[in-house]
Amino acid sequence: MPHSPAPAPTHYENFPVASWLCPPALRPPIAALYAFARTADDLADEGAASADTRLADLAAYRADLLAAAAGRPPSPRWSAVFQPLALAIARWKLPVPLLEDLLDAFEQDVRKTHEGSGYATRADLLDYCRRSANPVGRLLLHLYDVTGSAALAESDAICSALQLINFWQDLSVDIPRGRLYLPEADRRAHGVADEDLLALRQTPGATALVADCCDWARASMRAGAPLVHRIPGRAGWELRLVVQGGLRILDRIAALGHATLRQRPTVGKRDLPAMLWRAAWM
Repeated sequence: MPHSPAPAPTHYENFPVASWLCPPALRPPIAALYAFARTADDLADEGAASADTRLADLAAYRADLLAAAAGRPPSPRWSAVFQPLALAIARWKLPVPLLEDLLDAFEQDVRKTHEGSGYATRADLLDYCRRSANPVGRLLLHLYDVTGSAALAESDAICSALQLINFWQDLSVDIPRGRLYLPEADRRAHGVADEDLLALRQTPGATALVADCCDWARASMRAGAPLVHRIPGRAGWELRLVVQGGLRILDRIAALGHATLRQRPTVGKRDLPAMLWRAAWM
């Protein structure tokens, strides 16, 4: 069956994407990167396709990425994604291995969901974040022409924190879909039984587990926060808001008593004044 070109769908987002704070010249490549990642995420997550179909689609998507990076025409299936991305890769010399890392993470999600497996330790989960989240920050640093080991480490800390925060925010959504991101070692340390998690029971142990994991994410975000002073101009202010958006989600989780097995907190316009105030004082 032929496939029509698939533009990236719109989704709820915690954090700004190519907002007005972003330098205008960088909005097209950032939008192209977002469309690439969002569409790949949908291939891995959305709809009722089988794991084999999802992996086959992601393999085809990877082939189109490599074609676009080599200056060859990609297939028409995702032309709305790869035509702008090919221009961004050529114009900005984007590191293609970072884009492949994202696809590796999406493929891992499909396999783990199909197998019903999770992550044994925090180190295992951070290795997933290294491919699912950190490439985004490194690609943005590349666009901003910010280099150096300290900047890369801080970017990785922020991106991993954002990914972790998203996990702890989305437990009530992810667990029924077969996504278990709470590390096994932490579950055991808090005496949380797998059957309770799968049933979304907010036991005292589960509440303590979520609180502990939120503390972990907050520490990672604070470790990366000095990066805001390395990013020039308005982009640095956008990063301040990204950091504060992540911290605000953690505040919302805490306000729920860390009961995110029952409810998914979000941030909205009412949170913006506090985020702006905190961003100004960073």
